[in-house]
Amino acid sequence: MIDNPFITFGYESADYFCDREEETRRLISLLTNGNHTALISPRRMGKTGLLHHCFAQPEIEESYFTFLIDIYATKNLQDMVFQMGRSIVKRLKSKGKSFIDTFLLYVTSLRTGISFDGQGNASWNINIGDIKSPAFTLDEIFNYLQSADKRCIVAIDEFQSIVNYPEKNTEALLRTYIQQCRNAVFVFSGSQQSLMNEMFSSPARPFYQSVSMIFLSPVNEQKYDFFAKDLFSRYQKTLKDGVLSYIYNRYDGITWYIQKLLNQLFAGTAVGSEACLDDVKLSEQLILSQNEESYKDTLFQLTIKQRDLFTAIAHEGKATQITGGPFIKRHHLTSASSVQKAAEVLIAKQLLTCHYGEYEIYDKFMAKWIQDELS
Repeated sequence: MIDNPFITFGYESADYFCDREEETRRLISLLTNGNHTALISPRRMGKTGLLHHCFAQPEIEESYFTFLIDIYATKNLQDMVFQMGRSIVKRLKSKGKSFIDTFLLYVTSLRTGISFDGQGNASWNINIGDIKSPAFTLDEIFNYLQSADKRCIVAIDEFQSIVNYPEKNTEALLRTYIQQCRNAVFVFSGSQQSLMNEMFSSPARPFYQSVSMIFLSPVNEQKYDFFAKDLFSRYQKTLKDGVLSYIYNRYDGITWYIQKLLNQLFAGTAVGSEACLDDVKLSEQLILSQNEESYKDTLFQLTIKQRDLFTAIAHEGKATQITGGPFIKRHHLTSASSVQKAAEVLIAKQLLTCHYGEYEIYDKFMAKWIQDELS
């Protein structure tokens, strides 16, 4: 057993993965039947964990090469190609030198940047600037995927990032390659629901009607309660009734926040002891205090109007009609136009989210800190 069973990053095994049985079955069925899939949910709901979990199932692990490529931080095609190459090499490293050699037979533009030690372990010695011709390297990567001796599953995380690339033909370019690559099936994972919907549902977009879509909702509360109590009991600890429900509803069932709080709560509970609601509140305060300087720095970097709107939305939890008179008067803001401009900047900075006209702070821990410290 691992020291703390409540995983907050990465994937350990099915023993530490909560539910998602139906989503796992559906995603595996789609992929093994050759369907490209869009996996959509707010960030931190568990999309990446679900992908790792599916990739670890025997019907996938034994029959496919699986690659997970995170393009969240990418700014252009060069960045994306760099991440694709690095992610594929990282995945193939565990399979041995011969698999890397096969990859380099097709991706010759990266050959000089990959070296091997005496045991045949590969090292990635390439900087983003070394990708001199991204379109050419992308072509080579797809040639490799098409020629691999197993079918491939390629998951691209935060896929909506490509919309902001300066190369405006990126969507069309990828769609063309993916259509022609018969040896791979793709998962497009994204957290900006409206943008992902537009990419795959608008007749004007290259990926129109090219995927099956899965919208990831929160794990069922009762199943999460059973999961959490079971893990506590395996370590001779007890989770009191009602504790998971409090955490679940306080953080809207979002997986990462639940896991983070349970991780801290578990760490602070001695063997043979019971974790109760007061312990949850102490765990939450500890997490908030650990991040306090970061929260203060974020607020410091905002203009006064941006900060005032940000804190107003934090206090409301979820806010609608933020340019309306009642909201502006209630929070002593200046005008509808200044609120609109501030909201656009905060959304662009990914500090604020807006879904169907409902605004909320992206970082729910920061929202709780603002509610406690700036009230």
